[in-house]
Amino acid sequence: MSEETKNTAPQPQEPETAPETEPVKEAQTAEAPAAEEQDVPQDPKAKKEWFGKKAAKELAAEKARADAAEQAAAQAKDQLLRTAAEYDNFRRRSAKEQDAAFNNGVGFAVNQILTILDTLEMAANAVCTDENYKKGVVMTLDKASAALTALKVEEIPAEGQPFDPNLHNAVMQKPAEDGQKSGTVVQVFQKGYKIGDRIIRHATVVVAE
Repeated sequence: MSEETKNTAPQPQEPETAPETEPVKEAQTAEAPAAEEQDVPQDPKAKKEWFGKKAAKELAAEKARADAAEQAAAQAKDQLLRTAAEYDNFRRRSAKEQDAAFNNGVGFAVNQILTILDTLEMAANAVCTDENYKKGVVMTLDKASAALTALKVEEIPAEGQPFDPNLHNAVMQKPAEDGQKSGTVVQVFQKGYKIGDRIIRHATVVVAE
């Protein structure tokens, strides 16, 4: 091999190394406190004032963070209270709707059998020589009354009570007798029933004039 070929042969190149970014970043971070320390005045009075201002800034920053955290906690508490109140309202509303639906169903069913109870009561109050027959009718009425009580169905008070158009249906008036007040129910033609505040059937009554 000639000397010229040796001189012109390509020389191996060393691989390029990536720039060292992390050390530079760490160096910049380390330079920040150093630069801050350079700003500290040397005069004792000025130095004390400088540290006082620095502490005041740090205290203000901490207070701002604490105020923000307190505000966030207050908002979270308010949201929880609102959610709890909404759930409580929903629970009460659902319970009320369920009770109303149940009462409507019970009221409809009871209304269908009231005429049967009316017939049984007329049979129980009629003159009958067969005591066993009458006893059986009375026992049936007692069981029907117990069933209505279990369903929270109540008989509407009528006789001797002041007439109430919300509860009573007046079909006749007659002169008040001694000791009777005008507007008092003096006779019941047909019993009335209610469940809670819901009227199943108004009481059909006679009212004193």
